[in-house]
Formats: sequence, C-alpha cells, structure tokens
Amino acid sequence: MRVFTTLDEVADAVGQDLGTSDWLTVDQARVDQFAEATGDHQWIHVDVARAADGPFGGTIAHGYLTLSLVPWLGGQIFAIETPGAKLNYGLNKVRFPHPVRVGSRIRARAAFAAVSDLTVGKQLTLSYVVEIENEPKPACVAETVVVLLP
Repeated sequence: MRVFTTLDEVADAVGQDLGTSDWLTVDQARVDQFAEATGDHQWIHVDVARAADGPFGGTIAHGYLTLSLVPWLGGQIFAIETPGAKLNYGLNKVRFPHPVRVGSRIRARAAFAAVSDLTVGKQLTLSYVVEIENEPKPACVAETVVVLLP
C-alpha cells in the first residue's frame, strides 16, 4: 500500500497506477443487506429463484453497491495521511459496463487523475476501475473527487 503524507507527494503521483486491492467476493448476503439499506428490492438482485431464469442466470449486485465499495477497496491500495481533513466532494463520471454476478470476485485499480489548487487546499480527482475476475469488461469505472485541506 502506498502512503501519502504531504500534498506534494499526492501531486507527484498524478498519472501513476497505484495498484490493485485484494479480491472481494460479492455474496448474496451483501446484496440483500444493500437492498435493505436502500429499499431497492428489484428481483434481479434479491430473488434468487426468479433471477436464475433471468438474463444473467442468477442475481447480480446493484451498481451502486459496487460503487459504494470503491472507498473500502481504495483503502487497500493507498492511504492519504496528510494533516488536514479529506472531504468527499463527489463524482465526475460513473459507468457500470458489466454486471457483477453474485458469487463473483471484484477488485479495484486506482490512479490519481488530477490535482488542482483551491483557495482552501487541493482538489484530487481519482480514477477507479472495478474489475471482475475472469471478465474482460469492468464492473464499474468511476472518477471520484476529494478535497484535501492543508
């Protein structure tokens, strides 16, 4: 895991592949818990019997579940331990090119895409690709934005 302790170190790493997280198996219990938390009980996610006859041959994870795992997966790749606060500012772009079938393993690949100056600190844009084991297309491609305070 790479650890960044200064804003200059963060800026110097722009454009570098930071590596990948460990693999995580997406199981039905996690999908069901996400459905409970969000109220999204669409059958393709939670009805195992019906989904078996559906387009993917079984249940799939919610796209937003996959996206919600990005910070946790990213935490296995790098840590920003600068003195100031780190504020989630949002997302620039998110796509879900391929569904995550329940039972699949996913991992994230991360890179710092850009750093820009703000009056209060730095804005860091991160690029994530959530890969599915043995699938050519990723589950999620996302650009997240964080404000780093000095």
